[in-house]
Amino acid sequence: MDTRSKQEMTRLLAFNSCLLELGRLARTRGGSHFMQEGLQAFRQVVPFASAWWGEMSTSALDVPPQTWMHGRIDLPESFAGEWHKGAGSDSFSRDTLSQPGKVICESGFTDPCAQVDAFARRHDLFHVMCISFELPESGLMFFVCLYRGSSAAAFCAMERSLFSAFCEHLLQLWRFQVQDLIRFDSQDRLSDFAVARLDGSLHYVGARLCAVIEREFPGWRGSVLPAQVSRQLQQAPSVIRLGRSVLTLSPHAEHVILSLAAPSRASVLAPRERTVALLFAAGHSYKEIARILVLSPATVRTYLRNSYLQLGVKSKVELGAALGLNPAVAVSSP
Repeated sequence: MDTRSKQEMTRLLAFNSCLLELGRLARTRGGSHFMQEGLQAFRQVVPFASAWWGEMSTSALDVPPQTWMHGRIDLPESFAGEWHKGAGSDSFSRDTLSQPGKVICESGFTDPCAQVDAFARRHDLFHVMCISFELPESGLMFFVCLYRGSSAAAFCAMERSLFSAFCEHLLQLWRFQVQDLIRFDSQDRLSDFAVARLDGSLHYVGARLCAVIEREFPGWRGSVLPAQVSRQLQQAPSVIRLGRSVLTLSPHAEHVILSLAAPSRASVLAPRERTVALLFAAGHSYKEIARILVLSPATVRTYLRNSYLQLGVKSKVELGAALGLNPAVAVSSP
């Protein structure tokens, strides 16, 4: 056996040990500890300088992606907030989110957007390896990104293969954790739930619950529940009201399960959101809706994004169906 073959065999044995450790962590470590410690175990197989992971929303709408639950290794607390400022121009993120299940790699500070390029340089994100997965039960996407600095080597083909296999295991075990915590028979309503630690940090959150929280707390950026909600976690079991929505808090060991009441789909929208959604589903453009309702185009986009998340739809046709429009009235997106 030549030197290269021996190195590959050694790495495969290390990867096997990593998966065994991941299984152990899934049984013994809950919440954000599982993700972080699982990736630290993988770091022994595929070295990296920093990492970022979580849940992210995307849609067919012309709005930037948004992270809702995220964790990090060797990155500053401000990392997600800095990324959001240029998220709409991040071509690498668009490529990753548009190809779920595929490992996407890039090397060099080459983004055409100066803001995104400066962000990558500031955090020495020279080599990037990322994968995303669809989470149909939550209405969001799951992603994991690994980074190396400019002084390190690029991620090789074998490392990409190991990363893909590892993330499939990581995601499956995390989803099992979430399902065991929530213990809800139907997968259709998992977008109405969240799992949080007592300090308010999120382990899981669904798209519709995200939209309700953001509507009541404008500017909320996920990962940690708003302070007004976090303070209520210690009182669980309890029920709190978020605007028109009712939120049930149920204790579960070191976690609290948050769940929305199950109203009819269209009734979850505020009157203004419903009006904007109806006009959009009927074929009006952003500018036309803004002119008709005397709103800014940015506000129209925000209302539409919230409507897509809360109704769990991904296209104009699905939006029209959720609102009860006749298919002959609803106009599909170009």
